[in-house]
Amino acid sequence: MVELLTAPFEFGFMQRALLGSVLVGTICALVGTYVVLRGLAFVGDALAHAAFPGVVIAYMLKGNIHLGATVFALATALGIGLVSRRGRVSYDTAIGILFAGAFALGVLLMSTIQGYTVDLFSFLFGNVLGISGRDLLVVGAFGAMVLLAIILFYKELLLLSFDPIVAEAMGYPVQALNYLLLGLIALTIVISIQAVGIILVVALLVTPSATASLLTERFFRMMVLGVVLAALAAVIGLYLSYYLNVASGAAIVLVSTCLFFLVLGGRGLRISGKPLA
Repeated sequence: MVELLTAPFEFGFMQRALLGSVLVGTICALVGTYVVLRGLAFVGDALAHAAFPGVVIAYMLKGNIHLGATVFALATALGIGLVSRRGRVSYDTAIGILFAGAFALGVLLMSTIQGYTVDLFSFLFGNVLGISGRDLLVVGAFGAMVLLAIILFYKELLLLSFDPIVAEAMGYPVQALNYLLLGLIALTIVISIQAVGIILVVALLVTPSATASLLTERFFRMMVLGVVLAALAAVIGLYLSYYLNVASGAAIVLVSTCLFFLVLGGRGLRISGKPLA
């Protein structure tokens, strides 16, 4: 039994995958709490797809993939706010326009590359087992930036998430805080792309925090539970990936989804078991 638990992590690539996926899951759960409370899952999906042309351009120029993804994700985050405010279109419409346009640009650029673009496909679907020591340093640096911003603006972002009208009445710079939150979501997505890919990143951003919201109504506890659930999904997902020889990113996301439905089912049974008043 002990050998079953320790065998996968005798390999260096599995150790890096474990550390990377837990780091990614932790940052996703912290930012994901705000995403779930404010109903910004569609924004997360849009920013994930918008990062793709940055990945492709960086690949074509032999530049830093994370930098390229960051530039496009942050530019799209700012663009969503500007288009919705100045273009007289709804927030959802602005997201849809920029998300579709940016992803189409990425696909178009990828179609111009001659030969087999396996590296680019790994960013679409994730390759946590391919995380290198350098990737871990990038994830750690970006994660520290996100964590520092959350610590510094915890109270402001909390009030903004629960009642933006009251936050504005109290004199908080609501628009600047909205841009800050969009920027944090963008950075979190860039961190997560290596682990689960652009297609699945929104699940890692939303599902652990959504599961935690079923277990508690207190914001800080929701954050902590989200981190625990994300780490648990990462560990179990890597074991499944190793022993069943399946895609690691997809396994992590599916475990997280199963945890959500287990908690949802348990909550439903608990509610149905209460006596009627």
